[in-house]
Amino acid sequence: MKTPSQKSLLAAARAVRRNAHAPYSRFLVGAAVADERGRIHVGCNVENASYGLTVCAERNAVAAAVAAGARRITLAAVVSGSRPPASPCGACRQVLAELAQAATPVLIAGPAGAAQATTVGALLPLSFTFDQTGNPERVPDLPRRTPPGKAQRRPRATPAPTSRRRR
Repeated sequence: MKTPSQKSLLAAARAVRRNAHAPYSRFLVGAAVADERGRIHVGCNVENASYGLTVCAERNAVAAAVAAGARRITLAAVVSGSRPPASPCGACRQVLAELAQAATPVLIAGPAGAAQATTVGALLPLSFTFDQTGNPERVPDLPRRTPPGKAQRRPRATPAPTSRRRR
């Protein structure tokens, strides 16, 4: 398996960005992902007049990879026209986490210049996943922060259910 270079993945994301359909926001985004066989798959954002139906570039790139038979994402690149470059939205982070490992590199870049490198785990540290039995994995309870000046409240005791006989 030959892993594509970061440079070639960024070039693919920059090239596909020009194909984005963004008539409403004019915010063009391109993405490229490399799969476990070293193949590069690309996607661009496709907006819709019904805004909720808009699909991001990253999700389109992952969908193209899956349609081509990919089972794992080993590298991802996202290119936008903003400065600083835009990072993937929450939905795209979760979709990347579905096929990538926490250590999988993600490159975030503008139309030119160097990319910022991060990982899937850094973008989405508590991703929703299923264990091998198909059950959601339990995320440890996080400690709750008490705002300064507020006393910590104890949870209320709930009364035990009473049973009533029907006559």
